[in-house]
Amino acid sequence: MSLRSGPQSALGRAALYALCTAVFAFLILPILAIIPLSLNAGSFLSFPLSGFSTRWYQTLFASPQWLASFRNSLIIACATTMIATPLGTLAALGLSRMQPRARVLILTSLAVPLVMPVMITAIGEYFANSFAGLVLAHTTLAIPYVLVVVQASLEGLDKSLLRAGASLGGSPSRVFVRILVPLILPGLVAGAVFAFMTSFDETVIALFLAGPDQRTLPLQMFDSVREQLSPAILAAATLLVLLSTTLLGTVEILRRWGRGLAPSEPSG
Repeated sequence: MSLRSGPQSALGRAALYALCTAVFAFLILPILAIIPLSLNAGSFLSFPLSGFSTRWYQTLFASPQWLASFRNSLIIACATTMIATPLGTLAALGLSRMQPRARVLILTSLAVPLVMPVMITAIGEYFANSFAGLVLAHTTLAIPYVLVVVQASLEGLDKSLLRAGASLGGSPSRVFVRILVPLILPGLVAGAVFAFMTSFDETVIALFLAGPDQRTLPLQMFDSVREQLSPAILAAATLLVLLSTTLLGTVEILRRWGRGLAPSEPSG
């Protein structure tokens, strides 16, 4: 029995690794393909490349439309993050003090934007066509991400530390700033990163709400594909991939940091 289990187990692991590699390649290779295409010296999107050049990056940074759209996306994403992060954090703190049944009900209600089609939100806020309207619409999408991430951080929190701080004379605000915030800081920053990414990469709401002066980078990319397929869009896509990779790497670092801050189980 044991003689058979060894080769069969090794064969199963090899098959699992091959399957995981195939799925990984299926998901990642189309994203990686845009990087060499963005360095194409030719004027068309085609393989093999006619040479390597940074001309499309130069076109991107020399275009007033692309620069304005990048600035608008950055402003809206930063404003959304600044609003969604404290609201989502406060909501998570409030839910952590509720009874389990009520907590599940309210958490489910607040997480509806995560599963609801974005077009429904966009239609509901159709007349809020301004920078403030875009920020508020993006905030409704970003708050659930902050809420879920911070809620996960609070699940592993040792609440005896908060009671200890209060018993030593700390006011609620001091306990919050000096004890609670440092303990949940990895989750709080990770939630802010997700809020920023949600807003910066959002397209559907921008299609409904953005006016001529509020064009975001994803909307500019969408219009460029529809009107004229220029390789400059690949340069913008490459920069977005690098930004997303950097932010996801930050989230992973914060996750490991938060795991190191978690109290260890006492040994028996």
